[in-house]
Amino acid sequence: MAKVRVTQLKSLIGRKKNHRLSIKGLGLKGIGDTSILEDTPSVRGMINQVSYMISVEEVK
Repeated sequence: MAKVRVTQLKSLIGRKKNHRLSIKGLGLKGIGDTSILEDTPSVRGMINQVSYMISVEEVK
């Protein structure tokens, strides 16, 4: 299965609760933190919700 590397670029201060929980669900804990996840529909949904705070790269 394909994998994606997700990196947090912006702070969670002042963000909506759902967005903070999505970042936590992606395994990110702070600015500059990176997580490698399987590319599933649920992960893609979280990525789409907080796309303005993260960067996403495909991992081979």
